[in-house]
Amino acid sequence: MIKINDPLANLISPLDAFYQRVQQSPDSLCFVQPLGEGRVEQYTWSRASDEVRSMAAYLLSLELPPGSHIALFSKNCAQWIMADLAIWLAGHVTIPIYPTLSAESIRQIMQHSGSQLVFIGKLDNWEEMQDGIAENIPRVCFSSSPDAVKAECLCWDKVLTEFTPFAQSPSPDLDALATIVYTSGTTGMPKGVMHSFRTMGTTGLLAGELYQSGGADRFLSYLPLAHAAERASVEVCQFYRGFAIYFCHSLDTFAEDLLRASPTLFFAVPRIWTKLQQGVFAKLSPRVLNTLMMVPGVSGLLGRKILGKMGLGNVRIAISGAAPLSTSLLAWYRKLGLEILEGYGMSENFAYSHTSQLGESKMGYVGTANPYVDCRIADSGEILIHSPTNMLGYYKDPEQTRATLDEKGYLHTGDIGTIDQRGRLKITGRIKEIFKTSKGKYVTPAPIENRLLSNTNVEQVCVTGASLPQPIALVNLSAVAMKKLDSSEDGKQEIINSFSDLLNELNGIVDKHENLQCLVIVREIWGVENNFTTPTLKIRRNTIDEYYGKFYQSWVDSGNKVIVV
Repeated sequence: MIKINDPLANLISPLDAFYQRVQQSPDSLCFVQPLGEGRVEQYTWSRASDEVRSMAAYLLSLELPPGSHIALFSKNCAQWIMADLAIWLAGHVTIPIYPTLSAESIRQIMQHSGSQLVFIGKLDNWEEMQDGIAENIPRVCFSSSPDAVKAECLCWDKVLTEFTPFAQSPSPDLDALATIVYTSGTTGMPKGVMHSFRTMGTTGLLAGELYQSGGADRFLSYLPLAHAAERASVEVCQFYRGFAIYFCHSLDTFAEDLLRASPTLFFAVPRIWTKLQQGVFAKLSPRVLNTLMMVPGVSGLLGRKILGKMGLGNVRIAISGAAPLSTSLLAWYRKLGLEILEGYGMSENFAYSHTSQLGESKMGYVGTANPYVDCRIADSGEILIHSPTNMLGYYKDPEQTRATLDEKGYLHTGDIGTIDQRGRLKITGRIKEIFKTSKGKYVTPAPIENRLLSNTNVEQVCVTGASLPQPIALVNLSAVAMKKLDSSEDGKQEIINSFSDLLNELNGIVDKHENLQCLVIVREIWGVENNFTTPTLKIRRNTIDEYYGKFYQSWVDSGNKVIVV
């Protein structure tokens, strides 16, 4: 555990931190909200405060019981964060819902949480989602919500005109429930992770200390705010550190929005880092780029130019989380001049556990334990975390709470890992993902998948095979590789040869029982929409096995090492 001066001695809640920020920097930039067609709307801290207080006045007028649960269902936007603050200011609890969930999943969360009102914002498939919200639930819509929603519920702007900003500034009890974060869930019903103002505030305060963020920094918010990592590093941390948050208008405008923000702090999951790389490869082939990067005097200039074109030219802290990042991808960005620092956290500890520092990162490791965090490896290999940000428990599930938080306050993460001599943690897999082959041998897929991701043609991969003598790998190609695969017979053969070489190399390294029987290139895109990935872009192994499982034996029986289906 790292010992530092105790900044938690005088901890204030995220809501109180917001009050302070408004008093200290009323005219400073708080949010930049794109409206489409190049237009943006800017919010100062003072303007944000007025809108938060008007919405809080409306919520108070409803006379809901104190501590009522209010859902937030929208893509990221300025009004998402302001609604969160208004819910707290009115004395209630926020229930974030991922903006990509099915109607069934939305219904489960709304019913399980007992939400009594819902804020609805920008959504791509409202028609398919609307049945998830009962008709008797009161609704408030954001400015960006679908027209069908605006036609039938109270709109944000109308509230601003009809309700005078609430003048009081109540301070919530630090140990009171602030939010219930429903896990993105790779299997089964999402669990409701309960966090207090203390656990959220501790993360916000300490995360800002780690990288000394401040008012001059800029953050682009695009990963779901319903996820603990984005909410912690972007929203809550902003209240304590005062940086500006920029938002994305849509997936199609992501590149434009990234360039506009020109962030100094950038957090992404592995799939985003891969997509950014593939965007470069679409304009400049890996072979040509590698050749140019080897020319003395050219590499540094070229690297800076590429990062600038990507919108990452001003990034001083780049962090990756949610899943392991391949060492080859880390090395590629490092050649360009950007050191990506891997971090580790969970919804259950509000994403505050491990991080790396510039110059101290080690490829394949997620860094050392953060201040106030104690990390241990159990005899089973499981990672145990003791942190002041550990959850209060799972909502309405005391049995699962007892199984996850032991009597000493350690969080049983379900992840497997090792710690090196310098205290850096390496995650080697997840207990639930380990499977046994028909030969009775256990296989941990994560390390094998990480090696396969070294091939730049791979966007996503899943190693599976519980019913087979040897494991197999299913691969989603990058857009560039898929285009080459379909362009000509020569292009297809080039892709197959690259995977054949990769397979031979891999099988020469891993243990015999981990040798892959075959590698299968599948054409279906694994996304949130078809339930192949979670909202945080982690693959759902059970969905993959359910969809492709009937083909596994025939693929193996074909005798082909690389199969395109």
